[in-house]
Amino acid sequence: MRKLPLLYFLLLAACASTAAPDTGVSLQPYLTATLVPTNTPDVLVIIETPIPTSTPQTYIVQKGDTFSQIAEKFNVSQDDLRAANPDASPNTLSIGETLIIPDPSAVLAAASTPTPLPVPVTQAVCHPTTDSGVWCFALIQNNTDDLLENVSARINLLDESGNVVASQTAFPPLDMIAPGSSLPVYVYFPNITLNVKPQAQLLSAMPGNNSLYLPAILDNTSAQIDNDGKTAQLSGEIHLPQESNAATQVWVAAVAYDKNGTMVGLKRWEGGAIQPGERIRFEFGMASLGGVIEAVEFFLQARP
Repeated sequence: MRKLPLLYFLLLAACASTAAPDTGVSLQPYLTATLVPTNTPDVLVIIETPIPTSTPQTYIVQKGDTFSQIAEKFNVSQDDLRAANPDASPNTLSIGETLIIPDPSAVLAAASTPTPLPVPVTQAVCHPTTDSGVWCFALIQNNTDDLLENVSARINLLDESGNVVASQTAFPPLDMIAPGSSLPVYVYFPNITLNVKPQAQLLSAMPGNNSLYLPAILDNTSAQIDNDGKTAQLSGEIHLPQESNAATQVWVAAVAYDKNGTMVGLKRWEGGAIQPGERIRFEFGMASLGGVIEAVEFFLQARP
């Protein structure tokens, strides 16, 4: 086994709950030791503004609901559903949460939704799987001074003639992207047998609410890569400062890169509750979908 240098992000923010008042604690600067190139010159990047339809109805999220299932149930696209609910997180829908369901037959109204921040998509890549599908990633760079939330992108697959053969909306593994950092959105396409090229289109990226996150800290992160470079064992500790509120949800996202800085893997670890002043340890494995793993970045999110 060979051991990489520690690559980590320290994210500080605070809140009591989604509905709780702002505690007044703002996002603090974080540290990173990651030096990963991300430029992909031949990727076509288009920035689009998502716009909701004009005659909405509402739906109360039930146990077991997913964002894609709700969109399918009401015969609306995930893009329109996402645009109509900019404060909702597709990865963490809450039971009892109210979603606005846009009318699929209505004329779109561009003035009814904020324009997303024009943050760059710096990389788009797809990796085929053994079951004739492809996993696709697009790297979103937060080059602003604000926390980003409600991030999404459309990934189109183009054939050799430039025709779109498949399209889906992709979301990041966490609810936010910290200032100055990059996090991929990702999606799986089944039954892709052609040679395809990804095209990434930014759909949404809004300034986030710092008070929705707790000031958890990543410590002692480690990525031990196997000799063939195709798998890695990841570990570390999560520390919640004594002055913080308790966390009920803790996520760690790990992004793997090859020697050229191309994304080759993504994995999210989901932890449980952690009390102020406590530490919990995480351990999980990840596998490369492409080339040899050379670097791993860690990202942390803690919510009450």
